[in-house]
Amino acid sequence: MTEIPDIALPPGISDHEGVYQRLRAAIMIGAFAPDSTLTLRGLAEVLGCSQTPVREAIRRLSSEHAIEMLENRRMRIPAMTPQRFEEILSLRITVEVYAARRALPYVSEVAIADMADLDRACDAAIAAGDQTGLTVNNQAFHRRLYTVNPHQTAMPVIESIWLQLGPFQRQVVDQGLKYYVQDRHRQILDALHRRDGAALGDAILADITDGIAISGRRFLTRSAARVN
Repeated sequence: MTEIPDIALPPGISDHEGVYQRLRAAIMIGAFAPDSTLTLRGLAEVLGCSQTPVREAIRRLSSEHAIEMLENRRMRIPAMTPQRFEEILSLRITVEVYAARRALPYVSEVAIADMADLDRACDAAIAAGDQTGLTVNNQAFHRRLYTVNPHQTAMPVIESIWLQLGPFQRQVVDQGLKYYVQDRHRQILDALHRRDGAALGDAILADITDGIAISGRRFLTRSAARVN
């Protein structure tokens, strides 16, 4: 069973919620490969808890399309297909470009400085070959932007998309298909400094397209060629 990393949890959080948050974070960073099977017993052992909170966490994650329920009480991380990938990718682009533009009027210099720090953390993770660190800091970079909007309602949708992409993104990187050849975060930061909504939307689009879009399509094409 894959190791599930610890995460910082708010004080006073219930055991059930803590198990859900840890398992959710593990899926989001790609700790489990697509099409891998899960068991209640195995997850409970890794999480150091009884099966009851794990069962509840799985129920919630299944409703978020992060875990697929099979016959005979079996569970797995959903496999990625070209059709499913294009659906998720299109939704991600639409929602994240929208969230970024809606956040722009509320972006402060403090928020931009925080994002610049997170971008440097991404660069350090790339240099160290730390894929988990890169994923965590990249998501934090985007989350910092989208959540400056005090009226935002898109973040739960965005995190649901990240949940569905996380395992596949890690699989792609583990196969040696690199992305982020050009640092689109710098373009995002520049657009924020200039308060340029059109440039910001273009930069978010380029960040996603130059990232998982190109490498994911290449991976799926190669996988199909091996099958045929």
